[in-house]
Amino acid sequence: MTVRHCLPWPDKRLRATAEPVTEITDEIRQIWTDMIETMDAMPGVGLAANQIGVLQRLAVVDGSSERGQAVRMANPEILHKSVELREHDEASPNLPGVSAKIKRPRAVTVRFMDETGAMVERDFVGIEATSVQHQIDHLNGKLYFHHLSKMKRDMLIKKAQKFAKPSACGCC
Repeated sequence: MTVRHCLPWPDKRLRATAEPVTEITDEIRQIWTDMIETMDAMPGVGLAANQIGVLQRLAVVDGSSERGQAVRMANPEILHKSVELREHDEASPNLPGVSAKIKRPRAVTVRFMDETGAMVERDFVGIEATSVQHQIDHLNGKLYFHHLSKMKRDMLIKKAQKFAKPSACGCC
């Protein structure tokens, strides 16, 4: 198990559409394991493979309070979205130090290939629905701030760049 490095924005891999997974192999299972370790180390409730530089349609989500309940998904696609929206403060390890309130459907039905290679349809609600949608955005080359107006997005990125600059004392 390995905690992987999250790519910094604006790495071009974060803007690329991830490639579909054709079968579940030991290599895919290892990537999922590394993704879960990375997600738990952040800590976060989800991670998409391209966030760690792997351009395959893989995602993990764990919104459970006790952890250890991660859902492993290959090729996730949203089949249905609720009309009711939920606002949540979203962030990304790829653009640390900033976040924004994003409105997304409160519930989604998602079809994906699970760790056994079976096609599964599952309903996600609340934080897990938000996270699944956030991860699918990543797999499509978008980050949460793409849901903001251009002015808000530019301000957020500028703030993140300022946050990422080394301090004047050079100690951190």
